[in-house]
Amino acid sequence: MTTHLKKKIRTALANPTLQAALDGNAERRLKARLQALSEYSTEEHQSIRQRAHEVRAEVITNLEGYLEEFSTNARKNGFVVHKASDRPEAIQIIRDLVKEHKAKVIAKSKTMVGEEIHLNHALEADGLKVVETDLGEYIVQLRGEIPSHIITPAVHLTRQDVGQTFAEKLGIPYTDDIPTLTAVARRVLRQVFFEADIGISGVNLGVAENGALCIVTNEGNGRMCTTLPKVHIALMGMERLVPTMDDLALMLGLLPRSATGQKLSVYTSLINGPRGKEEIDGSEERHLILLDNGRLALRSTPLEEALYCIRCGACLNVCPIFREIGGHSYVGVQGQNTPYSGPIGSAISPGLFGVAEFGQLARASSLCGACKEACPIDIDLPKLLLRIRAGEGKRATKATSGSHVPRAMQFGLRMFAWMATSPGRFSAAQRMAGVFSRLIPPYSDWMSLPAFTGWGYRRDLPKPAAKPFHSSFTQIGLRDSASDHATSTEGQPRDQVSTDPPVSSPVSEGGPEKRKTFLVERFIDELTTLGGKVVECGPEELPEKVFNFLNSENIWAIQTWEESQLPEGLLLSLKERNIQIQNILNPSIQAGLTGALAGIASSGSVVLTSGVGRPLTVSLLPEFHIVVLQKEKIYSKLAEVLCLPQVRQATTSVVITGPSRTADIEMALTIGVHGPKEVCVFLI
Repeated sequence: MTTHLKKKIRTALANPTLQAALDGNAERRLKARLQALSEYSTEEHQSIRQRAHEVRAEVITNLEGYLEEFSTNARKNGFVVHKASDRPEAIQIIRDLVKEHKAKVIAKSKTMVGEEIHLNHALEADGLKVVETDLGEYIVQLRGEIPSHIITPAVHLTRQDVGQTFAEKLGIPYTDDIPTLTAVARRVLRQVFFEADIGISGVNLGVAENGALCIVTNEGNGRMCTTLPKVHIALMGMERLVPTMDDLALMLGLLPRSATGQKLSVYTSLINGPRGKEEIDGSEERHLILLDNGRLALRSTPLEEALYCIRCGACLNVCPIFREIGGHSYVGVQGQNTPYSGPIGSAISPGLFGVAEFGQLARASSLCGACKEACPIDIDLPKLLLRIRAGEGKRATKATSGSHVPRAMQFGLRMFAWMATSPGRFSAAQRMAGVFSRLIPPYSDWMSLPAFTGWGYRRDLPKPAAKPFHSSFTQIGLRDSASDHATSTEGQPRDQVSTDPPVSSPVSEGGPEKRKTFLVERFIDELTTLGGKVVECGPEELPEKVFNFLNSENIWAIQTWEESQLPEGLLLSLKERNIQIQNILNPSIQAGLTGALAGIASSGSVVLTSGVGRPLTVSLLPEFHIVVLQKEKIYSKLAEVLCLPQVRQATTSVVITGPSRTADIEMALTIGVHGPKEVCVFLI
């Protein structure tokens, strides 16, 4: 490891605030992930991971073909597709678009590709106002820092740090109250969304069969950046593809569970193209930039599997090294940060940006295998890290294959190999080590000897055993009793122990009525768990129920879909009760009323599609989102909804799963960021 990396590690280990923040992040993320995966058996989960692995392997193996299919379909949908071979080309494409549209303000949603090409610095150097709109990204941007985590950019900061930053940069009185800080960010960034000439977003996944873009967010800023500005630019690593919508459903069943412990993110947007001629919201022009930047060259190399990653961040959360040093410690030989930290960053950074510069990151790993176990795509990260250590990575040099190892250590390793390859020599060495073990001081005393050994400073070296394990094993007779462990506690052989049969779901039993009842109950349970509200009523009761809700919140003006897109007589009845109805964009309106194409029982989600008379801003801008959903339109799973023709044909569809939320400040869940703070579904 270079001096830069060692210095970063020492600084991180000596920072108690960072240590507490990293511990808190890991513990909460791991608990949430396990809870989200608890509905699967181990076998089911592994089967799903294997399917996802096979899908991603298929895409990377045949990447050129899928890229051509995806690009062709995206162009048919109305996207302007650009291909960028490297960072300078991608930045120049964006500069040309900015110049063409005479843009001054750019609202930017989270994009790892943007971090990869250092987009903000390039555009700010041109005199543009570029504003990160994800809360965590916004905080670190104000501080002049880079994100510390793929999912939680400000994980290294306390609420006091954020409060001080907002006081200095935004001119507000100091406060460390998290809801207040979130409300301040909502107010400031809301103005940015309305002023922005261009919105820039990342892309989680692209679908080859129809050219759709999938973007998942929790706060709602992703929807804002792709809906309000007239021009939308999507940045996408060219490997982030799936073949079909069924494959997309598979990935969406894994991504949020692994990233944040949610069954679905709050907002799953499917963008098929620019808004239609008669639609009143949505970007009029959409550009898609497909970035190579080393990805094609990484294929057919020993590190190719790193391209399977879907950027969920699960490997960071389980990694014992990341938990101690954080994302800012992952630097190259010259001290520059990589946008990708943790285990996946230690594999993808050498692959994309050069092993000579970032190969040392592969040594910042315990190789414990936790990252492979947590990875939803079952990427063998320890194997990739070992390959980098062995100098097998792309553009490997002697600097990565052993020349940096001290000669004394090289000699010691050769001697160990000579000794360990002979049973006789190995046994003799063990006995000699046992004799001298009494002369070795306890580990606690080694802390005073870092200059001599180095071990006491960075890792534990256990004292050699007094006698070889083989001798102890034979003497206590464990070998003779090993057969006892092949049976269960009841004395039954393990391979004959029966398991309980899987419990049948009511969805697969009984008639249509029983199925519908089960789906409705599951939908209600899931949505209320997320903090949403559900009101069941008949069509004739609907106007009164909606009015009562509005009255309880002291709301007398609402923005709505057009009357033809809602149950007959609903808007007329509300008008008669003195509720003002507006169909145009009005940021001051407190509540929005929409219908819904469908509901999803397994996640408590509602599905909306854009179209004439159905502006999506109604479900995004107000603090309260009121949804009218027919019980007959509740489906069991996401995959069923993604197959609906309305979803495939709409310029934009959005799956909404509960109120807008964030946990970017000290992992404290805060409801109502950029999107509504309350979602109330009227089931009729």
